[in-house]
Amino acid sequence: MAYWLLKTEPNCYDWNALVRDKKTVWDGVTNALALKHIRTMKKGDLAAIYHTGTQRAAVGIATVITDAYADPKQDDDKLAVVQIQMQKVLPRPVTLSDFKADPGFAGWDLLRISRLSVVPVPEKMWQRMLEMSRE
Repeated sequence: MAYWLLKTEPNCYDWNALVRDKKTVWDGVTNALALKHIRTMKKGDLAAIYHTGTQRAAVGIATVITDAYADPKQDDDKLAVVQIQMQKVLPRPVTLSDFKADPGFAGWDLLRISRLSVVPVPEKMWQRMLEMSRE
């Protein structure tokens, strides 16, 4: 199993929309590196949903329910999507400031490549993020 962080603009599609919909297709990604990450996602992986904009926080956990596949809405086979399903809300959002303040996240792509919309999360960082959400 792999772990991911998926960024979304809350005014575009937020955690509450995923809770309402139960599942969704994660699409709209065009950055080459983010697409590379999507193409490596597998059914059963877990993803933290991260609100950008003014909130800047991981707010919930979703399960990847399909392997990556070409976006059927696009005429470009390079554009990939996955389907995700809401799993649980985090007890407390883990903010960008929280990540930056914890030395265990030093060097993480979320902090190094701030524009990247799909970020792999090493297991140790994933577990720490879950701990932080309970603090």
